[in-house]
Amino acid sequence: MNLSFFDQFTSPCLLGVPLILLAMLFPALLLPSPNNRWITNRLSTLQLWLFHLITKQLMIPLNKNGHKWALLLTSLMILLLSINLLGLLPYTFTPTTQLSMNMALAFPLWLATLLTGLRNQPSIALGHLLPEGTPTLLIPALIMIETTSLLIRPLALGVRLTANLTAGHLLIQLISTATTALLPIMPTISLLTALILFLLTILKVAVAMIQAYVFVLLLSLYLQENI
Repeated sequence: MNLSFFDQFTSPCLLGVPLILLAMLFPALLLPSPNNRWITNRLSTLQLWLFHLITKQLMIPLNKNGHKWALLLTSLMILLLSINLLGLLPYTFTPTTQLSMNMALAFPLWLATLLTGLRNQPSIALGHLLPEGTPTLLIPALIMIETTSLLIRPLALGVRLTANLTAGHLLIQLISTATTALLPIMPTISLLTALILFLLTILKVAVAMIQAYVFVLLLSLYLQENI
């Protein structure tokens, strides 16, 4: 039984071929296709409004130099948002519950922001490792602490996204299993559990959206420190 709870986090295979790539590419089908008209229907209008809102929120912490990253950050936000929400559907697979995928997204982007700072303003970027006015005796310890906190950022990004989505999926499966098991024995308690499951599902939708936003927002804040 314990093993079956974690089976949902294994990548499904078809004829021995992992379908995780298909799960990652499917959200791209929801994006509007190129057309010679700006607005074709209400769905396109809603999508354009959503893209504009996301881009505006992500670009608020950044100055003009950081606006060059608008396409990358917005695309990442839409990808994570689509994957997280589609993973809540029955008989689907959520690639963002895999730490390997989240680290593959977090580490290169964090490294790109760090290298950008070292290239454009090396003295300021290195100055973050030693706060101004630090006593001489504390300089070695603070440099080690700040360096550790800097290097742990991509790990924190990946683990945060993985842990929140994994915990939500496990909790939903546990409560749904309890609802099914209690139905023939205690129908009233089963209905109450079903109501809790419904509220938890709504909360899980909000968490899926918030975690995608937090992931990209933290990247934009890291970028702001280095530009």
